[in-house]
Amino acid sequence: MIKKPVTNNFKQIWKHKRDILSKNPDKCAVTVKADSNLVEGFMSRVKARDFEVVVDQNKGMGGSDNGPRPSEYVLAALAACHEVTYRLYADAMDIPLEEVSVSVTGYSDARGFLGLDDSVRAGFSHINGEINVRSSATDTELEQLRQTVNRHCPVLDDLRHPVSVELKLRRK
Repeated sequence: MIKKPVTNNFKQIWKHKRDILSKNPDKCAVTVKADSNLVEGFMSRVKARDFEVVVDQNKGMGGSDNGPRPSEYVLAALAACHEVTYRLYADAMDIPLEEVSVSVTGYSDARGFLGLDDSVRAGFSHINGEINVRSSATDTELEQLRQTVNRHCPVLDDLRHPVSVELKLRRK
């Protein structure tokens, strides 16, 4: 069941959070965690906070197709994060935004994942997308909003800039 938002006064939330964090820089650091367990074939159960999602491969890749592939979750994270960032910044900038939706498509070459060509990336070579808005804002306001969102969307930032990742192997 999807919970309804407690409030839709995002500008008030924006101001309140910025005020708290500007006065307490020690509270700015955020830690996000996900735990995954391969349960059967290529199907994993991933826990994040109190939520569980299923990640799987399609049948053509030997999976049971019980959930999106990991790369599809990357695209879903980008799309949803962009929508949230549009909503938050539109309100903060007093730009009218009645609706926002995002559609993204990732392109990859299976030779990288399958180790057939080490010069080919294992992940996406590029991602294209479209942000669809319903708004009475001017084109100039929407362009300012687009630029602001592109500077502040966390998932877009993660994808555009290398993130230090260290994964240690541990025997159970």
